[in-house]
Formats: sequence, C-alpha cells, structure tokens
Amino acid sequence: MQREAPGPDSTIPSDSGPITGAPATLTPPVIDPSELRVSRIRALRGPNFWRLAPVIACDVRLGSLEDVSSAAVPGFSERLVSALPTLGDHPCSRRTAGGFLARLHEGTHLPHILEHVALELQTLAGSEVSFGRLVRSGEPGVWWVIVAYEEEEVGVESMREGARLIRACLAGQPVDVAAVVTELQQLSEDVRLGPSTAAIVEEARRRGIPVRRLNSRSLVRLGLGRNLRRVQATLTDRSSSIAVEIAQHKEETKRVLSASGLPVPEGTIVRSLERALASAQDLGYPVILKPHDASHGRGVSTRLDAPDDLTAAWALAREVSSRVIVERFHAGRDFRVLVVDGRFVACAERVPAHVVADGVRSIAALIDEANRDPRRGVGHRKHLTRLPKDERTVAFLARHGWTLDAVPQAGERVFLRATANLSTGGTSVDRTEEIHTENVVCCEMAAGAVGLDIAGIDIVSPDISVPFRENQAVILEVNAAPGIRMHTHPAEGPPRNVAAPILDMLYPPGSETRIPIIAVTGTNGKTTTVRLVAHLFRSTGRRVGFTTTDGVYLHNRCVMSGDLTGPFAANIILSNRSVDVAVLETARGGLLRSGLGFDECDVGIVLNVSSDHLGIAGIGTLGQLAELKGVVAAVVRREGHAVLNADDPLVYAMRDRTMADVVLFSAQEEPGSAALAEHVTRGGIAVCMHQGHLVIRRGRVQIPVAAEREVPLLLGGAARFQRQNVLAAIASAYVQGVRYDDIRAGLLSFFPSPALTPGRLNFMRLPSGARVIVDYAHNAAAVAGLLELVRSLPARRCLATIGVPGDRRDEDVIAVGRLCAAFDHVIVKEDADLRGRAAGEIPRLLVRGLEVGGLPSHAIEVIPDEVAAAEHGLSLLENGDLLVVLVEKVSPTLARLSELAAPER
Repeated sequence: MQREAPGPDSTIPSDSGPITGAPATLTPPVIDPSELRVSRIRALRGPNFWRLAPVIACDVRLGSLEDVSSAAVPGFSERLVSALPTLGDHPCSRRTAGGFLARLHEGTHLPHILEHVALELQTLAGSEVSFGRLVRSGEPGVWWVIVAYEEEEVGVESMREGARLIRACLAGQPVDVAAVVTELQQLSEDVRLGPSTAAIVEEARRRGIPVRRLNSRSLVRLGLGRNLRRVQATLTDRSSSIAVEIAQHKEETKRVLSASGLPVPEGTIVRSLERALASAQDLGYPVILKPHDASHGRGVSTRLDAPDDLTAAWALAREVSSRVIVERFHAGRDFRVLVVDGRFVACAERVPAHVVADGVRSIAALIDEANRDPRRGVGHRKHLTRLPKDERTVAFLARHGWTLDAVPQAGERVFLRATANLSTGGTSVDRTEEIHTENVVCCEMAAGAVGLDIAGIDIVSPDISVPFRENQAVILEVNAAPGIRMHTHPAEGPPRNVAAPILDMLYPPGSETRIPIIAVTGTNGKTTTVRLVAHLFRSTGRRVGFTTTDGVYLHNRCVMSGDLTGPFAANIILSNRSVDVAVLETARGGLLRSGLGFDECDVGIVLNVSSDHLGIAGIGTLGQLAELKGVVAAVVRREGHAVLNADDPLVYAMRDRTMADVVLFSAQEEPGSAALAEHVTRGGIAVCMHQGHLVIRRGRVQIPVAAEREVPLLLGGAARFQRQNVLAAIASAYVQGVRYDDIRAGLLSFFPSPALTPGRLNFMRLPSGARVIVDYAHNAAAVAGLLELVRSLPARRCLATIGVPGDRRDEDVIAVGRLCAAFDHVIVKEDADLRGRAAGEIPRLLVRGLEVGGLPSHAIEVIPDEVAAAEHGLSLLENGDLLVVLVEKVSPTLARLSELAAPER
C-alpha cells in the first residue's frame, strides 16, 4: 500500500526515523494499553481537506503513550505482524514492500500503526484501499488518523477493530483476527451495493453522471436537480407500481400474458395439501410446486412425478407463502431474457448449482473443490456464489436418491438445487446471439403486457433458438427488478453491458444529467456573493436553490433556517427536482467535518483568505486555511471555471490546483493587478474595474457591464469591500452563459436590504434622522472593510455594538477590538453561543483591544445580550449619528431593529 504524502504542516513523527522513546537497552516503559483511545470516528463522504475522495477520520488520544514507539515495547512488533502478516506488503514511505515493517521494528508512532492496521483490515474484508494520513489535530495530545474507504461501515469498524488489536498487542493478549476479518467480510457483504446496482453505478460513473448513495442498501441517486433519477437495483423511478404489483403475483401475470396470446403453463392456486393433490391430478403429473409470491427460487420444487413427491415438497412451499401454485411441468432448459424500455437486451441460460462427478470423490468433496474456485464467494462478493452444502442441499439430494457422501459415476451431473438462481450457486451461459427473433418479439410483448420498464422474462424451452410455438416453450414469470449479474458476469460466453441500455432509458442520448453547481468559499463575503449569484440566475427565469449561513432557500423561499453550509444542506438542493441551478456556500467547518456535498462543481469561487477560525480543528496557519478553501478550486470540473481573486496571493496560487479554466477578478482599478493583466494577455477571462466601471475582459475584448455608482450593493462606490463579491458574481454568471444585459439588470435590482441580504450591510433610519448599519462582520478583515465604508459616510458621531464568536484566537479578538477603537462609542456584547469560552471572556478581550486602540474607558460599555446592546445603542443616537451593529443572531436582532427603524434602499 502506498501512503500519499501528508498535507501542508501535517506532522508524522516517524517520517524521519524512530520517534523518541526509551531505548531498547534501557528498562522498558510501563505500558497501559487503555491509554490508547480512539473517538469521534466519522466518515467524510465527499472531497475534503485530506483527499478529494471519501475518507474515515478519527481522533486518537495517547495519554502516557504519547512518546512510546513500537520498538520500546518488547514483543509488540512481533505480535502485531503475527496477527496481521500481510502488513509486510505495505511499502509505507519507503516505497518498497516491507517498508512499513522496517519502520515498525525501528520504532514508529502508535497512530501511524493504527493507520496501516485499519487499511489492512479493510483490504482483508474485500476493499481496495491504500490512502492513509496522520496529522496533528491542533488540540494538544490528539492526533487525526485518516484512511480511505469503499464501504463506510467497514471503514469505521476497521478503525475500531484496529485500535482493539493494537491494544491487545501492547498488552500481550491474544486476538482472534480471523474472526474479526470474517465479521468484516460479512459486514461488507451486507452493506455493499448489490451486483445489479453496482453495474448501473459503474456505467453511470463511466459516463460522468453524478452518483450518490442514499441509504445503506441499494437506493442510489443519479444526476442532479431537475435531471435527478433514482434507482434501486433494476427498479427505477419510472417503474410502474401497478406493473410491479402484477409481476409479484404470478397467477395475475399468467392471466395478463395469456390474454396477450403468449404461451404460459397451466396451473392453479391452492391453500391446502388436499387441494394441491387434486389439482395435480387434474393437470397431470409431472407438476411444479411454488409459492405464490416468492422470489429467488425460495420454496420452489420442480418436476414432482407423483403424489408422494408433492406431499414431501408441500411444507417447503408453505414456509414461504400461504398460497401455493400447482403448475404443469414443462421439460426444457431455464432461460432469462432481459427487456429494457420495451427492447430485448440480453438472454442467458441459467444452470442450477451442480457438480460433475469424477467417479472418485464424494459429492461433498466435489462441492468443496468447486468452492475453491477464486471466482466463487459468499453472496454477491464474487462473480459466482459458493455452492450450497446445507440442509436444503441434503433434502434435495435425498429426493433424488443421493447423499453428500455418495460417489456418482464419472461424468454424471449432480444437481444441488431445483432452481437456477445465481444466489444459490447457479451459473449462467450467455445465449444473446442464439435467441430466435420470434422469441425476442414474444419477450418484448410480455414486458409490455405487464408494463415494466425493466423486465426479466423466465422461459422454459428445449431450445431458445427455436420459436416458442414450435417446441412447446412457455413463459413462467415476468420479474420486476430482475438481477443482471447473469448477463454482466456469465460463467460462459461474453459479458453484456446491460447497464448501458438502462441508462440510455433514464437519460436518452443528448439528455442533461447535471445542473450547474456554483460553489462559493472564502473568509468574507460568501453569503452576499451566494445571494447575488442566485439573484442573477433567478433574473433569467431559472429556478435556483442556494445555501447560506442563514439557511437553505428554494426559489428564494427559506425552507430551513440555520447555518447550513455543509453537505447536508447541499443535498437538500441537489436532490430537489425543481432546481435548475445550485449556488452553494461552502464554509471551512463543513469541509473539515464532512467534506463537500458534491463531487464536482461547474464554477468554484474563492473570494479571499484572511485570518479567521485559525487554531480550530488543526488549521493553525493561513497556508493551511488556504489549502482547505482550495478544495473548492480543486473540484471544479475540467469543463468548468475556477473564479479566483487575483488580489489575494493565497487565492491566486490556487490556479495550480485546478484542471478547469481560470477566471480572475480584481477589485483594483486597472492597471492595478499585474497577475490579471498577464492572464488577460494570454487570452484568459477576467472581471475587473476600469474607469469606474465593472468590466469583463477576454483578451483584447472589453465589455462594460455597469458603472460602479449604479450598483446598489456598492453604495455609489463607497462599499469598496463589496467589489470582490460583485466581480466574482459577474464572472460566475458570464461563464455560465448569462447575457450581459441580464447580468446588468440583475446587478441593478439587487439591494443590500433585510429582504435580499439579511444582516449584510443593511441600512436603517430612525425617526430622529440617525442611521443604523447592520452587518455580519466578525473578523478583522471584515471589520476593516466596514470601517472604510463608515469613514466615507457623513456622521456627527459613529457608535457601534461589537462582538466576536468565541472560537477565535485571543489575538484575533483583540485585533477586532483595536480596529473598533476608531468609533466614538462602543457597546461590547457577547454571542449567545460561547463556543467553548467562559462567560465574559470574549468581552474582556474586546475591551482590551479597544483600550490598546486608544478608546477611553468612558466610551466603552459591556451589555452581553445582543438585542439589548443594539437597543441601548439606538437610545444613544441623536440626529446625524450613525450606529454600526455587528450582528450574530440575524433574525431576532433585525426583527427588533425593524420595529424601531425603517430599512433604507
């Protein structure tokens, strides 16, 4: 296994050799294995900070084991390798097989060992995974172990079992690794996609169709928004419930087929053994006995030649259903024909589970030999299922005069089941090229008569290449949700890509499968940009869904309130069939906790990177913060556009992370940005300022969109910090084909008001003539931009109510206070959510910053409640004054202020 290189500033203490710890020649340290604690195991299902693919992440606390290396614990390495010998295949950072073992014996860190053990347990369970990473979490004494996964539950359980195995090896206790692996394999079989769904998903991914699994079974979402479809195995959202109901009732199916002139076997439904015997007598032996509403061959007994045979088989059918079908037996071979969207797709002959005798070994030994075939596995893990050797096998053999210990004559074929289901060890032979054209027409008629979009037609025929009418063939059943493994992985004959016609039905050639996704990230301005982008698209008549720190919006109606900028909110939008365009605010928290809610986006906007949220969840530097936000640029589709801020060096550097076309924007007046000028010279697209206008540039072409003074969001040019939001929005709309005049119309009709941008640069006026600005600024960069605007406004006095979220560093809180010392009077409030801080701690830091900035103590007040602080600020206002309210709880604060002041436009 090859471990990928760690990300920026990550630390793997064993990368440069053995970690510190007691030398082997000294007294070994006292080991308490219980100190190794693994918690907060979580699955990141989308692209994330560590990998642009799903990972399992967990917190590892070591306590007294922090400085203990594998070499410092006598016998530990030997016990671990004895339990998991295949760890010897791991190259680790040595890039050669055995590299990890060398590191293990030299001495390496316990979390590093957990990374490899968790990967190996998944591999033994049947997953193909190799990515692993170990990083400091940013919290003292806590490490993050990150590994790839294919099946989420298997990945989580492998992490747990890996920690348990390491603790046992530290303590010198035995662990039944074989039992653990068996349980993980069974778990993998239980939770993995079934073969039919997996084939459809694989074909969808080949075509670039977005895929997202919706549950722990086989329900899958294909496509996005208005182009969304759902499948579960071979049931689709086009499948008629009436047709499925008909197919589930075998007698009803026969009536429908018979009315269409198709050949079906005679039979009747009975509820008692006496009636079954009478019906068999009327039909004439041999007969078949099968449950009325069963599937996968459960309870079916074929070719019953006498009343005693029927009596013996009765109990088996009644175990499955209270109603049993007695049907005339027709000699022939078992065929399955697949019809999709009314057209024949494939034909396979199904052969029941059997062995071929060699005249030497018993039936049991022949079964064991066949099950050693690497193509056979448990359930659907392999292309073929293991041959059964259970009570039903014994009973079936007994009815035909055999036992498991019997030794048949060489060449004799001994069947183990009455039916040919692949799930009970049956095999399939492709007969697609052999079926007669008349039979193809009959099968297409059968699917149409029942009404199924995807149908599996079960046929008994002596020869499928002969028309049904000439060899007494019959259609036994028409199956909804037919399995397609027999066609995709036949034991004999060429495999058929039957998933392709299924997807052609769901998405006819030329159909769209996606909707445009515009993802917006950055430190400041995300919500305003999202709302403006959504407004520009909505102005063209498109139905827009968007997510912000305020909530989830469908067609400009809030359907869920709260800070919803992660994958949960994205899924609400992308799963809604009424949405034409998705505009998704993408914040750092969701990226770290759960990853992105989409695999690719069409436009990725990165506004800026500044000091905020540092020191949280392992993100301690601006470089790491840029690496995190750069994930949005990295997941832009090759055919899409990464919209980057040319004025921010950290953002501009993200052009190297994307395979998409880069679009730059710059808030500087031309020719201010050298990076943008070079980009345009090379023929790139840019959006910038030119002589007071917002312009689009493409090579030598320059397209004016609007004058800065005309755009309400820019407040006549005073709100310079809004430029980047407006420019980025123009760029995203332009590359998505919105016309210039529609972009202009959208810009001119978007006002910074409580209705369109709640809590973002909202102006209000009191009856006294004083004015109020309500804004969400919550870090130094945002406050600095707001102060630039405030200084440009005429005001007798400037007052403010300020606060900072509790999860910011002390120095960041003090920096905000120092900036706010520019106001004449400041009321310090405290956010309702302390985010781990003690009550009063943030106000004290803000006051310190205000004092450092030179604001006298008599001009500083502390009123913790946000609404009360805002009300008090209003009470201090006189004609000509200006109050700035830095808001956290937008809705209640705006509601209260609106009662006292009127919004401005």
